[in-house]
Amino acid sequence: MRTPRSSGHDSGGGKVSLPKIYLSTVTEDSTLTRRWNLICSVAYVIRTTQCTVYAGCVKQLAAEDLSHILKHTRGLWEKARGRNIFLSGATGFFGAWLLESLAYCNRELSLGLSATVLSRDPGAFARRMPHVASEPCIRMLQGDVRDFGFPAEEFEFVIHAAAPTSAAAASRPLELLSTLLDGTKHMLEFAKARGTKRFLLTSSGAVYGRQPQNLSHIPEDYPGGPEWLDPNAAYAEGKRVSEQMCSLYARESQIDFILARCFTFVGPHLPLNQHFAIGNFIADALAGRNIALRGDGTPIRSYLYGADLAIWLWTMLLRESLPGANPHVFNVGSGEPISIRDLAQAVVEELDPSLEVKAAEAPIAGGTRLRYVPDVSYADDSLGLRQSIGLREAIRRTAAWYR
Repeated sequence: MRTPRSSGHDSGGGKVSLPKIYLSTVTEDSTLTRRWNLICSVAYVIRTTQCTVYAGCVKQLAAEDLSHILKHTRGLWEKARGRNIFLSGATGFFGAWLLESLAYCNRELSLGLSATVLSRDPGAFARRMPHVASEPCIRMLQGDVRDFGFPAEEFEFVIHAAAPTSAAAASRPLELLSTLLDGTKHMLEFAKARGTKRFLLTSSGAVYGRQPQNLSHIPEDYPGGPEWLDPNAAYAEGKRVSEQMCSLYARESQIDFILARCFTFVGPHLPLNQHFAIGNFIADALAGRNIALRGDGTPIRSYLYGADLAIWLWTMLLRESLPGANPHVFNVGSGEPISIRDLAQAVVEELDPSLEVKAAEAPIAGGTRLRYVPDVSYADDSLGLRQSIGLREAIRRTAAWYR
């Protein structure tokens, strides 16, 4: 955890008002509850004229990002007024952007909506994002996505974003598969039992398998798939089968399913010390280190900023009607390709031009270049969704948030 930087404003202190945890698998006198009470007793807040900065915790998203999300989704939120939304995967990059933007839009538009957030460790979530956990519209539900107890009320909207993406999770492929498949099935049973109208699964572009060399941008109707006998493909295969389960439930329920095949992203809340290249590059630049590429830097990626990600997902969830057959499939990402070497160079140019980019290997003439770039024309044509924040601006905003 980092210490927040001074804002230059006068400030006063006070205790954070944190919400009650709704316990699905433990009792009220459990260790979890004791830990939560401890958090409530020690979480102190420094209030500024701009926002609330919580000592020892991450920052809020920038006001310009939240207002940008509201600007592009304002007309959609009436559909959620007074409704219940259920979200799994609250502690990840997606969950952080969705929850903070939901809370902001709820306040700005006086929507009176309620969001129930599933977390295995609500205490850890509250330490990381106390400004979200203390929102009146947010209710934490303790439990594992594979077996949590169903809340009694109905939920018109469900977002299933729980998915282990860390290198540690990838090293345990059986556990990873269990979380993806058993978790998705439990979430589907929950949605079916609680009158859900629309269910959004954050899937992955990994379901397409390796992108062919002759395909510059991979479309939703590409029929490829992962190498299913490769243990390293457990995540991709888990997402692919999760999509199939949604397709089967669509045939026997009245639920509208959205399969959001997500590619690569950048922005606040992206871990800088994990296996995300752009996060590692930003961390190096902020620390004044030269960027060392382990390969030749030729793989091709594309990056969508977190604010645009939130806009896209809220649009898919809340739009009055969706095109095509149920389930509705959309690629989510940027269609602007960039090599890893050029990405590192862009980070250096934006954050510290005195640094150098060095590759461990020289590119091989005529060699294979790995690509992972979506065709997002369908989302543009059918929903009017497009990238509104460019890569270099996204790099600058991410770095500013982490400074």
